[in-house]
Amino acid sequence: QVQLVESGGGLVQAGGSLRLSCASSGRTFSTYGMGWFRQAPGSEREFVAAINWRGDRTTYADSAKGRFTISRDNAKITVYLQLNSLKPEDTAVYYCAAEFYGLGSGDERRYAYWGQGTQVTVSS
Repeated sequence: QVQLVESGGGLVQAGGSLRLSCASSGRTFSTYGMGWFRQAPGSEREFVAAINWRGDRTTYADSAKGRFTISRDNAKITVYLQLNSLKPEDTAVYYCAAEFYGLGSGDERRYAYWGQGTQVTVSS
């Protein structure tokens, strides 16, 4: 079993930045792909970014490219999402997730473990 806990969310003005963290338990963390997803009220959950098990390949949603950066520190058993140039439409609960095959897929169906989310609110 893997437990994931997100932190770092908050309220920022448009154009501001936040750094989200996802701390994990589990000996096999370094073999998992990790992803970030988000869900706004009344909307379906959507893919944001993913990173493979080795941390040398990343994938981003079009809305995140050039603004968000995903990274991981396997020694600290933590994955990060740096949010820059935030827009009001980025407002959502952000979730981290782990998938067994280590690919860092954008398909949420591949992810077996999910955190409880951290709220990001961007004011205009």
